[in-house]
Amino acid sequence: MKKAMTPSNILAALLLTITANSYLLVSTYRLFLPLLICVGMLIMGISLRILYRTRTPRWVFCHLGGNLLEIFSLSLLPSIVYHIILLIYLKNDWTVLFWSAVTCICVSAFVFWFGIICVYIASYQLGVKLRVLGILCGMIPILNLIILDKIIRTVMIEVEFEISREVKQKEQAERRICATQYPILFVHGVFFRDSKRFNYWGRIPKVLQNNGAQIYYGEHSSALSVPDSAAELSTRIRKIVEESGCEKVNIIAHSKGGLDCRYAIKNLGISPMVASLTTINTPHRGCLFADKMLGYIDQKTQDKIADFYNSALKRIGDPNPDFLAAVRDLTAEACAVFDRELTVPEEIYCQSFGSILNKATGGQFPLNVSYHLVRFFDGANDGLVGENSFSWGEHYELITTEGKRGISHGDMIDLNRENIPGFDVREFYVKLVSDLKDKGL
Repeated sequence: MKKAMTPSNILAALLLTITANSYLLVSTYRLFLPLLICVGMLIMGISLRILYRTRTPRWVFCHLGGNLLEIFSLSLLPSIVYHIILLIYLKNDWTVLFWSAVTCICVSAFVFWFGIICVYIASYQLGVKLRVLGILCGMIPILNLIILDKIIRTVMIEVEFEISREVKQKEQAERRICATQYPILFVHGVFFRDSKRFNYWGRIPKVLQNNGAQIYYGEHSSALSVPDSAAELSTRIRKIVEESGCEKVNIIAHSKGGLDCRYAIKNLGISPMVASLTTINTPHRGCLFADKMLGYIDQKTQDKIADFYNSALKRIGDPNPDFLAAVRDLTAEACAVFDRELTVPEEIYCQSFGSILNKATGGQFPLNVSYHLVRFFDGANDGLVGENSFSWGEHYELITTEGKRGISHGDMIDLNRENIPGFDVREFYVKLVSDLKDKGL
């Protein structure tokens, strides 16, 4: 729900209305102009009142933009009514009416564009869809106001949520609840790479680090067979242990990364260097969806898709990606073999988590499309992996939300940086890592 309009925004809207429609006053009393400049500064000051609550530039700009858009929307109707009255009062004096309208439009446009640029740059929750709708519907009367209201509502809810998180974070940070004995190693899934520009794990690592966690990344290739990915990860783990002196790592692995880690632990001699393995939405028993897709697509088409992917990934840093090898190792047949053979030493704590979408519309593209196909073959799923494939280890937990939303394969790693009602992904990982700390890991 959108919060009720604050008295300060109503006051600022009144001041904006007076300023935007002040042409007659300024043209008659020139000394009124400095006063209007002071009023404009007051409007900005009211909009920036969040400064006392946060020092994070993103939320300052986001809140400023949301306030300015709300102030702009509140001033529209009074400005229109004023110019209708002015039209009747001035009768045939079109020059004054014209310049009054121009002044009003320029002042209001300045407030609007300043606000919209702020929220477009700073907001996570607007997403691509709402941003595009804002652009496409900007010149369509009525519809543009509906979209603007949606933008304001989304931004204001986001800011309030993030500010409350900041307050909670400050309280948690002093206790260092994520300062585990051994560092955290994040292992990504298939078709992604670890990147400084776009973190595969979204906002999660920063929150964990703020709570005392030490973070490393797998830095392995995006698409290889399970044995080849495991080889890269085992080399990476040895390097981390050797250079940091940490002795062991706590692995948190998403999707295929969980299979890669199980293989490395069992077959590549790194089990003494692993304190725990947590798998997130890993297809331990494979994806029937992958089997069926490989069965339906002829070999020639498979090779073309693989060549396109492999060529593209080589350009961004993968030394020797192998699309088809990665996909084949996700089939139910291949994973059945892995699951049977890749037992884990008892001294390593193992747990798993999975999630399901309640409806296809709960997922972002392309998971909202693949959901139907996976459901046909695997039943309830996260958009890629069936529910029956997640469970593994000493502890297993299935995550979803009430209502239509649910939690997708990408939601579990904060891929879209979305605040989901009923599931705070950052707090989920804070609890996960703090539990590892409590276990002495």
